[in-house]
Amino acid sequence: MGFDVAADAYEEFMGQYSNPLGVVFADWIGGRRGQRAIDVGCGTGALTTELVARLGADAVAAVDPSPSFVAEIQRRFPGVDAAIASAERLPYPDDRFDIAAAQLVVHFMTDAVAGIRELARVTKTGGIVAANAWDHSGGRGPHAIFWSAVGSLDDNPPAPAALAGSASTDLAGLFTEAGLANVTSSSLTVVRHYRSFDEWWHPYTLGVAPAGDYVASLSDEARTELRVRCAEQFPATSFDVTALAWCVRGTVTEPTNVGG
Repeated sequence: MGFDVAADAYEEFMGQYSNPLGVVFADWIGGRRGQRAIDVGCGTGALTTELVARLGADAVAAVDPSPSFVAEIQRRFPGVDAAIASAERLPYPDDRFDIAAAQLVVHFMTDAVAGIRELARVTKTGGIVAANAWDHSGGRGPHAIFWSAVGSLDDNPPAPAALAGSASTDLAGLFTEAGLANVTSSSLTVVRHYRSFDEWWHPYTLGVAPAGDYVASLSDEARTELRVRCAEQFPATSFDVTALAWCVRGTVTEPTNVGG
């Protein structure tokens, strides 16, 4: 699904939103020196960066199914325990971490409840599991204008609003179903400034994520038509795009209450 790409392509496409989100999400989760944390679905390190700054590299693990992303983490943070793995099969024993976090990952888990349970499995009793996801359901994700333009041209477009965790109640419900206690929700926003429409459009041509997959699948004529339709939604001058993410955290109880 457009994630087995070069790290710099992902960074240009999603890093412009995920990096500032990682800062405010890490603040919201909390954490202190002496604790251990794992970043599940680390990508190129938006959240890993913040965990390392707060806890130290030797206290952080990071996993992702994309080899290019794991290689980027190893390059940037030699002290981090980085591994190729999916959320549903983490290569760590039970009760290893104080914090397990997944930024912009629940959307793409094969089985979201199983993935969250796996985060809980590797977290100590009393520890925190946290995740965030773009508000695709409410049309406030970073690519809402893009998908709106797609929907105006395509009779059968992809449906990002149907992705797991796309609404606050959906994400909290997944945590509750996975067995987490004290589940709380919030929302966080980030703002990206663009100097021109071309600066906004270019990352969609890099083949990253579902949006990049969609653009790559189009004929030259259809791609041009989509570009024009998107451009109609923006002013001719510079502009801002605001993106909202739902955030949920819960507490791990006894292991027998987490599994399923």
